[in-house]
Amino acid sequence: MSALADRTDDRWDDGLIARSRPVPDEPDGEDGDEGDDALVRALSGAGSDGGRTPPPPLSPEAQALRSRLEALRQLVALSRTRLDGQTLAEAGRVLDEAAARRGLSAQHTVVAIAGATGSGKSTLFNALAGVQISETGLRRPTTAAPIACSWSDGAAGLLDRLEIPGRLRRRPRETPEAEALRGLVLVDLPDLDSALGVHRDHVDRVLALVDAVVWVVDPEKYADAVLHERYLRPLAGHAEVTFVVLNQVDRLPGEAADLVLDDLRRLLDEDGIALGEHDEPGATVLGLSALTGEGVGELRELLGQFTQERGAATRRISADVDRAAGRMRPLYVAAGHPGAEISEQARAEFEDRLAEAVGASAAGLAAERAWRRNAGKACGTPWLRLWRWYENRRSPRTLSGLAALAAIGGRGAAQAAEPQSPAEAEVTARQRVEQAVRAVADAAATGLPDPWAQAVRETAVRGGEQLPEMLDEVALTLGPAAAPPGTKPPRPAWWPAAVLAQAAMTLLQIYGGLWLVGQIVGVLPPHLLPPVLLMASGIVGGPLVEWACSLAARGPARRYGQDAERRLRQAAAGCGRARVLEPVAAELLRYREVREQYAAVARLSTSRA
Repeated sequence: MSALADRTDDRWDDGLIARSRPVPDEPDGEDGDEGDDALVRALSGAGSDGGRTPPPPLSPEAQALRSRLEALRQLVALSRTRLDGQTLAEAGRVLDEAAARRGLSAQHTVVAIAGATGSGKSTLFNALAGVQISETGLRRPTTAAPIACSWSDGAAGLLDRLEIPGRLRRRPRETPEAEALRGLVLVDLPDLDSALGVHRDHVDRVLALVDAVVWVVDPEKYADAVLHERYLRPLAGHAEVTFVVLNQVDRLPGEAADLVLDDLRRLLDEDGIALGEHDEPGATVLGLSALTGEGVGELRELLGQFTQERGAATRRISADVDRAAGRMRPLYVAAGHPGAEISEQARAEFEDRLAEAVGASAAGLAAERAWRRNAGKACGTPWLRLWRWYENRRSPRTLSGLAALAAIGGRGAAQAAEPQSPAEAEVTARQRVEQAVRAVADAAATGLPDPWAQAVRETAVRGGEQLPEMLDEVALTLGPAAAPPGTKPPRPAWWPAAVLAQAAMTLLQIYGGLWLVGQIVGVLPPHLLPPVLLMASGIVGGPLVEWACSLAARGPARRYGQDAERRLRQAAAGCGRARVLEPVAAELLRYREVREQYAAVARLSTSRA
């Protein structure tokens, strides 16, 4: 734009007004990489003389805008990978327009005059300029393109941004009243309800770029639906940079003008536009007659004060940020306040499901049974061990177990005890894992806005794709099948004593039996009581030792099984954390960062956001 501003043919074309002095070239804008500080200083009037004087400190309003723009930039950057470009288009446009306003003249305030056909906006434009600039008449539409009038030099860059050519740029009449409007750039727009689409396009384009708007209505069309529904209602948040004037009050007899103004205020209130009454910020509403001059001086005075404040650009951009934040609210704030983190209950349930899928509980029970079975082999009586060996040789354990179950519970229990095929077991385990992933994703996404809830679910599903295979490796590494054939659980320190005691009981039985046989065959003198007592003590003592060992083995066996289950559960939980929980937690952390940035943009507390 600065290149266009430097071109000779783009200097002010004053038409019928004679040049009173040459128009100097407008200084180039500053470099576009200085960030929001330069932007807000430009909007607040800082450094407008090219840096020859130190810039004044930023106003609180400008500082707040700087923080909000930075937060909006961070918000867009964090959201690009989660939201589509069309959704973020308005936020990007606000940032682009705010950056475009940097480097342009901060000493000028651009105000557009907009209105419907026959409202008299061009007449008001000429009355403020003090000279016939914009064509007026009965022919409709009268204004075909935006026409600009500037009360001071240096606004060429602003008008280049509005795409107003030099031939449509004018100067006001040099009067004492004109000095009060120094810094004002007034733009007369085509009719907003023109039958020609190109005229409406001009209106929409310029309204999106100016610092403030003067809406001109007449007594007949002040309630026009096009004006209220298409323009005033969507721009309700821009009340502080809005003027609404009821023109042609000279046509209203008596108190009719006050009644129409009251009804106009009512309509504006229904549109959601705050009215600047009782020293409160909001839109300015007044009545005037551009034809007779009634009220024009009051409007000129209000525009002069408004221009001298030099805060219109800041307020306009702040209002644009407000509107963008309001439209983006469903993307960052849900109806219910989310925790934005995985609850401990959801984590525990997820780990429990993974442990179930990997068979941690069954592995623990198997380890406990193996420990107790090993204890029974070591501490049992030799005769019982011999009988068990004989039973195992006679029929497979599985068949004998099924027969026992059938005898106890019938055919159904035997069928229930049949092991699953590997394919069926794999399908069941995969289904359990998928169910666990869906459950923890739903729990983490509860209360999140739809885009972020979907992102959390997709992250969990992606992480869970390889989780069944990882759990299979864990089961093969740490499960019962991982132990080499013949491997036995570790034995406690008291087992050798138990083995010796069982051996002593066996020796007593053998010694007593041999003694008794010797007496029967006549080799030893007959005395039945000692050998019988020895045999009885061995016969009774062996089961007693075995029973005592089984009692003593319960605690170590249970702990051994619990250790095996815990190792398998921890390994499965580690896989689940690495593949699902940590990626989901990272996604939730990103959402919390985004929500904090949105709270800064929308000027909300984090708890409300």
